[in-house]
Amino acid sequence: MNPGHLALALLVLPLVGCGSANYYWQGIRGEMDILGRAEPIAVVVDKTQDAALRANLERAIAIRDFASRELGLPDNASYRTYADVGRRFVLWNVFATPEFSLEARQWCFPVAGCVNYRGYFDEAAARAEALRFSDNGDDVHVGGVPAFSTLGYFNDPILSTFIRYPEPELARLIFHELAHQVAYAKDDTVFNESFAVAVEEEGVRRWLATRHDAALTAQAATSQQRREAFRSLVERTREQLAVVYASGAGDDAKRAGKAAAFAEMRHEYAALKEQSGGFSIYDAWFAQGPTNASLASVALYSSKVPSFRALLAEERDDLPRFYARVSELARLPKEQRDATLASAAAASKAAGDAGPAVAGASAQSR
Repeated sequence: MNPGHLALALLVLPLVGCGSANYYWQGIRGEMDILGRAEPIAVVVDKTQDAALRANLERAIAIRDFASRELGLPDNASYRTYADVGRRFVLWNVFATPEFSLEARQWCFPVAGCVNYRGYFDEAAARAEALRFSDNGDDVHVGGVPAFSTLGYFNDPILSTFIRYPEPELARLIFHELAHQVAYAKDDTVFNESFAVAVEEEGVRRWLATRHDAALTAQAATSQQRREAFRSLVERTREQLAVVYASGAGDDAKRAGKAAAFAEMRHEYAALKEQSGGFSIYDAWFAQGPTNASLASVALYSSKVPSFRALLAEERDDLPRFYARVSELARLPKEQRDATLASAAAASKAAGDAGPAVAGASAQSR
C-alpha cells in the first residue's frame, strides 16, 4: 500500500464511529493483502508450472496492451501484475432496499463519495451485514465480485478470481475496470458503472475484430444475448413492481403483488433457459431471491448503458472524444448529467440505433 494512502486512511478513521472504523479497517486490510500478493506478470509466467495459467496471463498482457494502444485507456501499472487471492471472489457487495422500494440504499465514504453498496473482503462479514439489514425489514442481496477498481489510487493487479475466465470475459473485465480510471462521478454509481459497461462492450467488440476467430466471436455473441435477455427480464419486473409500490394499496396487497411479480420472473427465467438450450450463469442470483435489492444490483450496472452507447455514436465512435465528453458530464450536477444522457438515448432510439451486435460480458449481477 502506498504510504500516502495509508496515512490518509489513518486520518479518516478517527472521524468515524466504531462500526464505520471496523468497516474501513477491513477494507484497508483487504487491499493491503491483495497488493502484498501482487507480482509482475512476467515473473509469474516464468515460474509457474500451470500451463493454462501461463497462457491466460500472456493473453491478459496482450489485452492490457490493447486497452491502452487501441482503446485510449490509461497506460499505467494497473493490471500488469498478478495476485492469487485464494478464493472465488475478491470481495462481496451487500445491497439493501426498503421493502417497497427499488432504490438501493446509499453509503458515503471519503475519497470515493457515495455508492449504493457495501463491499467486504470476507464473505461471512458481508452475509452478517446483509442479515442485519434483513432483520430490520430490508430486502437484501449479496453479490460476489471478481474484480474492482481503486480508481487509479493503487496499481490494481489482475486477480486469480477472473484470470481463468473465457477470453472475451477476461477482456471485458480489464476494459471495465480501467474505464473507472478515465471518468468517475462522485455519488453516482449508475453513471459510473453504466459508462464502464459501455466501454467494455466497445472494447470487446474491437478486440474480437482483431482476433479473426469466428468461434470466439460466436461465444461472445451468445453470452451477450443471454445477458441482454436477463437485463430485459429484470427491467420488466422492475416496471411491474414500480406500479405496485406506487399504488395506494395497503402493505398486504403490495406484498401480494410483489410475490406475484417475482413468481412470474422465476417462471420467465425457466422458460428463457429452456429456449436457450440451458445455461446456469444466473442460477446463483435467483437462488437468493429475487428481491428488490437484487433487481437494484443489476440496474446499477445497466440502466444507463443505452445512453452511453448513444453518446459514443454521437462522437462517431471516437473513444478519446467520448471519454472527454463523459469526463465533462461527470463534473456536472447529477440533474444535468441525467438530462444529457436521457436526451442522447431518446435521440438514438428515434434514429433506430439498436446498439452493438457483440458486447462484453459482465458479472452475474450486471
